[in-house]
Amino acid sequence: MNWRQKDEPVALETGQPTIGILKIAALAIPLALAACSSKDDLDDLALNDTPPEVLYNEGLALRAQGKLAPASKKFEELDKLYPYSEYAKKSLVNMAYVNFSRGKYAEAISAARRFLTLYPGNEDAAYALYIIGQSYFRQMPDITRDQETTEKARAAFNELLQRYPDSEYASDAEAKLRIVQDQLGGKEMQVGRYYLEKRNFIAAINRFKTVVIHYQTTRHVEEALFRLTEGYYALGVVSEAQTAAAVLGHNFPDSQWYKDAYSLLNKGGYEPSEDSGSWISKAFRGINVF
Repeated sequence: MNWRQKDEPVALETGQPTIGILKIAALAIPLALAACSSKDDLDDLALNDTPPEVLYNEGLALRAQGKLAPASKKFEELDKLYPYSEYAKKSLVNMAYVNFSRGKYAEAISAARRFLTLYPGNEDAAYALYIIGQSYFRQMPDITRDQETTEKARAAFNELLQRYPDSEYASDAEAKLRIVQDQLGGKEMQVGRYYLEKRNFIAAINRFKTVVIHYQTTRHVEEALFRLTEGYYALGVVSEAQTAAAVLGHNFPDSQWYKDAYSLLNKGGYEPSEDSGSWISKAFRGINVF
């Protein structure tokens, strides 16, 4: 069954690919009723003898009508009543989709992870990873806060790209991953600037070093090289300051950051000059400096 032809896809973001529920193979899900269910819930379920295909189609109908909360409950009910059916597996993926669409990201992640645990090699594993990555992506905080959620988004998108590089979600995952990387690089810059203002130059340099090595393709690398020039110059490590400025000028000759770095060195009677043995030079030659 091709669900894309039957069900209307819902766009995640304007201008972004849509998430469609993929066709699901028939596998059994060995799940018991949730331990936290109340006795009344269990009694209600025991009395419900609605066939699984009926429950499933009712859930799909509710989803198509935009009644996402009732749809989610219908899929959950099916999952509990018929844990060994083909429809239970389809419901599990639907729960991830519907909860994501409702902004219930924790529930979406939980359902998608259950699917991955039960069916790690299933053709819809890429879809589940995409839901997880998107759910974390939607919750990323600003750079002034802890970036644990951003790290989790990166891990999910990376896993998706590593395991399923040719999936239909790969392109959007790559685009989202660039945004995630930029966010994480921005956090390192924010902390580095704080240390620089406190004149804790070594701690600041370590943060900017992380940006240069791990976030070299983000928009933050130009400033990071300038801040390295500042930090090393303040410590009196002139050769590294000159190298940072030289690498900055070589890669971004028209950058204002390079002009500022050149001016800083020039005031002390120095000019940018690259030391090929510096970790900065090695980082831009693709050499592992750790």
